Amino acid sequence: MESDLLYASSSAAELDRASLGFSDPIAGVIGLLRPVTVVDPGLRATRSWAVRFDAFPHVKIGGLVQGECWLALDGHEPVKLREGDFFMLVDPPSYVLADDLATEARPACELWASAMDGVVRIGPEADEIAYVCGGHFRFDESNASLLVDILPTLVHVAADDPRIHGLSQVTSLLNAEVQSNAAGRSLVLDHLVQILFVQVLRAHAERTDRPTGWLGALADDGIGAALRAMHTDVARRWTLQELAGISHMSRSSFAAAFREQIGTTPLDYLIQWRMSLARDALRRNTRSISELAFAVGYESESAFGTAFRRVNGASPRQFRDAARQPSSSQKL
Repeated sequence: MESDLLYASSSAAELDRASLGFSDPIAGVIGLLRPVTVVDPGLRATRSWAVRFDAFPHVKIGGLVQGECWLALDGHEPVKLREGDFFMLVDPPSYVLADDLATEARPACELWASAMDGVVRIGPEADEIAYVCGGHFRFDESNASLLVDILPTLVHVAADDPRIHGLSQVTSLLNAEVQSNAAGRSLVLDHLVQILFVQVLRAHAERTDRPTGWLGALADDGIGAALRAMHTDVARRWTLQELAGISHMSRSSFAAAFREQIGTTPLDYLIQWRMSLARDALRRNTRSISELAFAVGYESESAFGTAFRRVNGASPRQFRDAARQPSSSQKL
């Protein structure tokens, strides 16, 4: 285990460490996910409306700007959404949004094809009682599990939830941009939906019934401080004693609390995070394997290669070469 945590001391490693370090674990993970953002048309509807959406990989996010409706995922109890509520769906099965679940649902794909000026309408504009906006993300498949595996299928954030900060303002801006043709519209929309995504993640992480995994642990001053330290200085040769000190806990208490909240040991977590960074860098071929070894905390290319093969089942060079092959890249 200790051989996997060798400290990089060269000046080149100092430069690389800065480029791979993230003081904010959420920012670091989202960076590795390389999200492709799609802003959906706004859905405006009159009474007795229902829309069925197909199962979707990764994440959908939305907000109810006006009115009330039901969100019914196949195999789950329906949830009532009220004006100002937000929802996030993670690898959802097919689901329905409706003001009346007895109404026959129309396929979303057909409605979306009829969108005009960023809006889909069901019924006369003058009679509209509901307005839903949102978007979806597709992640880099190889790292998607970093987030997808620790989130529930549905995260529902109520409008009166004290943990949400500024979501209504983001929604207002999103609504305005959807219906705008101004220069830079697509860039603004991408960023607004990602802001919405992070805000909902924050609200979920701050629940009293904390979510599992590193996301929930971020709300803990002790374990969260250790996580932030590891993400900030990924190349450092962290010891259990140092991490426990940062968390203001004894070594044994820290190790037990970390395993309980994260599901693995602190040093195993650090190794897995380093390997995630390494896989991403190898796919993009942004630096030599030797440089990468120092950047993720190994004193030599050989030590890095041994650790990488043990975790990934292939050497760094084999992994990088396979990633260049279109037919193989999706399997890694």
